[in-house]
Amino acid sequence: VQLQASGGGLVQPGGSLRLSCAASERIVSFKTIGWYRQAPGKQRELVALIFSGGNTNYADSVKGRFTVSRDNAGNTVYLQMNSLKPEDTAVYYCNVQFWTGNYADWGQGTLVTVSS
Repeated sequence: VQLQASGGGLVQPGGSLRLSCAASERIVSFKTIGWYRQAPGKQRELVALIFSGGNTNYADSVKGRFTVSRDNAGNTVYLQMNSLKPEDTAVYYCNVQFWTGNYADWGQGTLVTVSS
């Protein structure tokens, strides 16, 4: 499966962005779909996860500010990011976990910069 994240940009602190992840296959066929981010000099971390049944998990650092959702009829997953902080600055990626337990290859991420 091929994945393409988009929607990043420059936003002021307190602002909002919505990221999109387009998959080459129907997203309901995956066990989980996750949003990850990697800030300069840091390891990639999981930000939000949505399971095939629709349940979601979030990193503590984004709870109450970020919301992951999906287009059940299509191939797109979204990450709505509100009340953005400078520490949210990172390259954001999406990835999927198959029912075999394996993960897809990483696609191109999208850069989010939160700065005044």
